[in-house]
Amino acid sequence: MNDQIRNFVIIAHIDHGKSTLADRFLEATSTVAPYKMKEQYLDALELERERGITIKMAPVRMAYRHNEVDYILNLIDTPGHSDFSYEVSRALGAVEGAILLVDAVQGIQAQTLANLEAAKNAGLKIIGALNKIDLNPPDLGELAEELARLINVSPQEIHRVSARTGEGVTDLLEAIVELVPSPKPIFPKAALIFSSLYDEHKGVIAFVRVFGGEFKAGDEARLQAVKYDFKIKEAGYFSPELNPTDSLKPGEIGYIATGIKEADAIKIGDTIGDEVLPGFRVPQPVVFVSLYPGLESDYEDLKNGLNKLKLNDAALSFSPDSSQVLGRGFRSGFLGRLHFEITVERLKREFGLELINSFPSVVYEVKTREDEKIIEDPKDFPDDYLEAREPVTKIRILTPSRFLGPILELKNIFRLSEIETTAWDGRFRVTAILPLADLILDFDDKLKSVSQGFASFSYELIGYRRVLVRRLDILVAEEKVPGLSRVIPEENLESEARKMVSKLKTLLTRKQFAQAIQAAAGTRIIARETIPALRKHVTGNLYGGDRTRKMKLWQKQQKGKKRLKERGRVEVPLEVFRELLKK
Repeated sequence: MNDQIRNFVIIAHIDHGKSTLADRFLEATSTVAPYKMKEQYLDALELERERGITIKMAPVRMAYRHNEVDYILNLIDTPGHSDFSYEVSRALGAVEGAILLVDAVQGIQAQTLANLEAAKNAGLKIIGALNKIDLNPPDLGELAEELARLINVSPQEIHRVSARTGEGVTDLLEAIVELVPSPKPIFPKAALIFSSLYDEHKGVIAFVRVFGGEFKAGDEARLQAVKYDFKIKEAGYFSPELNPTDSLKPGEIGYIATGIKEADAIKIGDTIGDEVLPGFRVPQPVVFVSLYPGLESDYEDLKNGLNKLKLNDAALSFSPDSSQVLGRGFRSGFLGRLHFEITVERLKREFGLELINSFPSVVYEVKTREDEKIIEDPKDFPDDYLEAREPVTKIRILTPSRFLGPILELKNIFRLSEIETTAWDGRFRVTAILPLADLILDFDDKLKSVSQGFASFSYELIGYRRVLVRRLDILVAEEKVPGLSRVIPEENLESEARKMVSKLKTLLTRKQFAQAIQAAAGTRIIARETIPALRKHVTGNLYGGDRTRKMKLWQKQQKGKKRLKERGRVEVPLEVFRELLKK
């Protein structure tokens, strides 16, 4: 039976037609009835269809007949963004082949190269394909040769398809049958978890590739990484809906309903069975943002929303947080900026929540005289420390040569280092080291701007490096404003401080007394602006007479302003926070 199984993925840059090609596969194999078919069928979330990206991994089992032999084709539709690289690596570990899909109009992009490298490292058979040939792209032959050199095959072996019209799809399916090796079973009973979802009745459902042994309902099983024993409630495959079957055998891809109600028990990359499969690690959040409901009464709704999202997104983490101005909320951890944006958008759409978020921040490893600690929240960053380390990434940019100069000028805005440029098939490939804190702000937007959208990039976390940073606090009327603290590189401290106090001056309303707006690093004031007091003409109704009467009124007014300043706290309105925290 194993000889008739083919397990594969489609890997591509964002918006190169991966999900549309999956649609044509579903149609060509009659996996989905025509009346049920819709665009981007495997992208279940409305947000995935709108953005044209895959967020949640989606497997499907297709039956295909070739040369009078019936085959089972297991496709895993994977996310293409760097934020989900660990999940993608687990999916690559669950298959034997990959279709490397390239948009024939846009050409090879940075994420194409990153995905290809990951597929090569996983030892997969790679089949090259050029998509969107129905648009009659220029230089199709040259692009085929370029892709052929990349995967070390002849240009004639590069498939030319149109995921929109279906042209060339049958030939590509036949190539999968002929070129992708069948799975080879191993002896220990083991199934790799590459994704999961939550069902109220069946508990956590693990998406698995069976490497050895047999799994069926009623069997006792163990999650090896967390040492959690459970009884299998149901086993089955994806068609693409959940389809129960008697058992899952070696080489097959399907699901195991665990009955477990705690989402944290299931870890991507864990093994169900007798022995641990290699490559497991727990994905660690690297971007932290505090989320607050727009209305205090929506706190419980936000809590329930986060809990429900976490059931299908094990990488999401959150814990209670509070702010004197914004009220109660949650300190949330994400795999990257896209992961954060998608989560916030889902909370708004699926749960009807209006949210306010703090400045995104990264994790710092800080050594003080007393101990070493992990700092996730800027307000906890110490004023005095011996050493701080921040997460850094290795970025790879692919750009036409005419944009190389403006891209290299980005080093004047961002902390790019160890920059290397190499010519690559008529374009340039730029590699550099960039702190994650810079990456999550607006590096992507700036890159698109200076390259007019023609440059693309991918990134990977490579560890931590020493950095000189300071916590920047904002004080209004000598009182620290919680929620506005940030960790800033020493060289950017003054410019960021001036921007913050200047913007606050324009946003805050004037009072009866002068308000000092200060940006401070520890006990040192970096920048200051003053909002002048509202002036009331208290002597306006006096005409002539002795000047002493006016002097008494002025003195009385000054005393009143002094009392107001001493007694009154300056409240930063919610609307001001919204403006300050805008990207």
